[in-house]
Amino acid sequence: MTLSIVAKCPRSRQFGVAAATEMPAVGKFLSYAFPAFGACATQALVNPYLGIDGCKLLSLSVSAEGTVKTVLEDDPQREQRQFAAVDKEGRSYAFTGSQCLPFAGHRTGPNASVQGNRLAGPQVLDAMLAAFETDVGDDLVNRLIAALAAGIYAGGDQAGERSANVYIVAEEEYPLWDIRVDDHPDVVAELRRLRDVFREELYPHVLDMPSRTRRLPI
Repeated sequence: MTLSIVAKCPRSRQFGVAAATEMPAVGKFLSYAFPAFGACATQALVNPYLGIDGCKLLSLSVSAEGTVKTVLEDDPQREQRQFAAVDKEGRSYAFTGSQCLPFAGHRTGPNASVQGNRLAGPQVLDAMLAAFETDVGDDLVNRLIAALAAGIYAGGDQAGERSANVYIVAEEEYPLWDIRVDDHPDVVAELRRLRDVFREELYPHVLDMPSRTRRLPI
């Protein structure tokens, strides 16, 4: 049903999430990130509060493993959940419940975790992680899209992909990138198109927006 990646870029210190699914509007409830501290993704049987509470824990410097275990500890439906996090140190951790639709699983590595359910097979996750790790010098937005594309080209969601998103935070509490494809027959092509439009027309304005320490003149 869903494939995703949560990741940190050590070079830029950005955190991000990218996801795709056969349902519409995957970006509405799956992706969460807190600047300078981490990112997380909730999927399968989605619970937005896992992402919200997960980011709160990450912002308190709780590890990715501690965050995932804590938010799921008292969840009576945890075996139907997938939840993953990456923390400020680049440590990643994920949980895949036993009742998630097969193939379901995850792969973790330095600075990234990839996970999915109802996938074509484990090769989807292997392709995603390998693609993310291929060019560590590239911008995080490009690496996330590359990982998502690799997973989809390796078989992706058994039912296909209808929506996708990329969500990235840098130093500010608002996102640096928030690209959403809510309903499209080719989500990879549309993500790439919107990335290019965003980079050309909106990204420079985002960089000039006020920050907590730098405000625009009145």
